[in-house]
Amino acid sequence: MLTLSMFKAFSKFSLMALIATLSCQQQLSLPSLASSTLSAGLTESSNALKGASPKYPLTNLAILENAFRNRVSNLQVLVSGRVISLLSDDTQGDRHQRFIVKLPNSQTLLVSHNIDIAPRVNRLRVGDQLYIYGEYEWNSRGGVIHWTHRDPNRRHINGWISRNGKVFR
Repeated sequence: MLTLSMFKAFSKFSLMALIATLSCQQQLSLPSLASSTLSAGLTESSNALKGASPKYPLTNLAILENAFRNRVSNLQVLVSGRVISLLSDDTQGDRHQRFIVKLPNSQTLLVSHNIDIAPRVNRLRVGDQLYIYGEYEWNSRGGVIHWTHRDPNRRHINGWISRNGKVFR
């Protein structure tokens, strides 16, 4: 049994590898996204991106619920959510497109998408269904997903956002 103290003791990447192993990790299938395979708690999804075959694995929602409850951060995740609110861009430092998505378990997440590195998710609307691959950080409102773009310094896993088969990274 993995206790909270053991959980906190692992380094970020060791922890992600451990969770992925415990959850029977599967890799993303598209070669263009092959660099984005280290993920926390993946499970096979019945949802697939439009035009993409085979299916993408999604992070198990129980892992996100647990991360929120226990104030855990630095988890690489792949989630599917519906846009419920569009926010103004954050223009302090690097510019970020911001919006809130609601997951199937009703958890809400702020998405902070760096538009100085990646293209804006154009014509984004409330109700749009998205797939988001990035890093989860805890906050009191459900969490934030950032690093939804490539890393020009090649020190972080590349993230992305997909809507209707178009990938923004």
